[in-house]
Amino acid sequence: MNLAVVVTGALCIPQIAAFAQDYDLVIRGGRVIDPETSLDARRNVGIRGKTIAAVTGDAISGRETIDATGLVVAPGFIDLHAHGQNAESRLLQAADGVTTALELEIGVYPVKPWYESQAGTSLINYGATVGHMPIRMKIFDNVDIGHPATAPSDLRTSLTKYTKAVATDDEIKRMSDLLREGMREGALGLGYGVAYVPTASHREIYETFKVGAEFDAPIFVHMRDSDAFSDKESIGCVQEVVANAAATGARLHIVHLGSSGGKQAKACLDLIRGAAKHGVDVTTEVYPWNASSTRLESALFDGDWGARSGLKFSDIMWTKTGERLTKETFDKYRKVGGWVVLFGQDEELVSWLVAQPEVIIASDGIPFVDGKAHPRGAGTFSRTLGKYTRDEKRLDLMTALKKMTLLPAQRLAKISPQMNKKGRLQVGMDADITVFNADTIQERATYTEPAQHSAGIEFVLVNGVPVVRNNKTVDGVHPGEAIVGIGTKK
Repeated sequence: MNLAVVVTGALCIPQIAAFAQDYDLVIRGGRVIDPETSLDARRNVGIRGKTIAAVTGDAISGRETIDATGLVVAPGFIDLHAHGQNAESRLLQAADGVTTALELEIGVYPVKPWYESQAGTSLINYGATVGHMPIRMKIFDNVDIGHPATAPSDLRTSLTKYTKAVATDDEIKRMSDLLREGMREGALGLGYGVAYVPTASHREIYETFKVGAEFDAPIFVHMRDSDAFSDKESIGCVQEVVANAAATGARLHIVHLGSSGGKQAKACLDLIRGAAKHGVDVTTEVYPWNASSTRLESALFDGDWGARSGLKFSDIMWTKTGERLTKETFDKYRKVGGWVVLFGQDEELVSWLVAQPEVIIASDGIPFVDGKAHPRGAGTFSRTLGKYTRDEKRLDLMTALKKMTLLPAQRLAKISPQMNKKGRLQVGMDADITVFNADTIQERATYTEPAQHSAGIEFVLVNGVPVVRNNKTVDGVHPGEAIVGIGTKK
């Protein structure tokens, strides 16, 4: 099998030369899979500029050719939950087949400056919601933080009021006004990290959900900690946000059901399915790992966090060094602030969620800094296709690809018509394409060595531009474009 890129040279016969220039790039002889049309056949794909111009069994030629014999040619993977909005993280995601990585859970504020700061710098497509949590930082700590996940640790640890303040009626109104501002500036919806702001009242969350309904915008929610409910069960967390969506008419997406649902994840998904069956627009996602990640200085570790979570100090890994924590190092690092990995999810339950056909795959990848982070930001999509699809046969290839291409594109299509041209491999669609070897695809990222390119991802195109060739990322290209919301009320 020849994985090399073949560039056509000068041809002496004019009519043949003209034929060879029909397309800018041709992907030849691959197994083309399109989840929307259920196409699964050997085809040639012709690309002109940023657009797929041909998907055909006929022979076609172009200025440049990728030999995809023996490889799968699929729509580029779309990650709805990517905190790693920095160059190092995007490079690792591209190497995992991701062509669009969006910050939709925590979001950003203010929105317009964040988008402006990303223009012309990104390897892959990017976008964000307007965030409830960074708006709380604005209101209570008077900081325009931008993107909290990539903000400096010393700034993050200096913000103390936003997690502890109980909002007044006037402050809730101001939150709603700033959320509207963000929607008008192109946000892809509203983002909530309710567990990180435990003093946010049920009414605050309900009232601000109304803004999502005003704009017919999706709301992406990290639910409240189950400790907030008398029975300490996570199903109550689902009931809160589903009830808010039903009452306001907002469209709801619940993030990382595996980590948030815990042992009750199956019951939580049953509730979500029941709500959807009866008219609530609600979806959910999972990442294919049995360890989670968050920041040690966050409110999740306030009070008796061990009793709430069932975790011990030794279940926590400090990402900068890979060490497991003790009481002494927990207290030391919490003052500094930084990312940790938390071990404790049930692998069989994670596997079950990954196999559910309507549950979207999303990484929740945290920002890589000097090669250190949770491996989910580098290997989520290859792990799904390798471990769970090929090796364990938890789901078939078409279903797996649908969960990481078409379904996330459809979730955003109303707020961002751009997404109608992504997540699909058809004529007229954007040339965001991932070419991989189904026999060898696998994550290489580990908890101790997370910054590893995935195996089997051979070529990745973003808006028609190769960003991965022969399993190596391409230097000096930045074809990623902003994915923005339409910003109008329904």
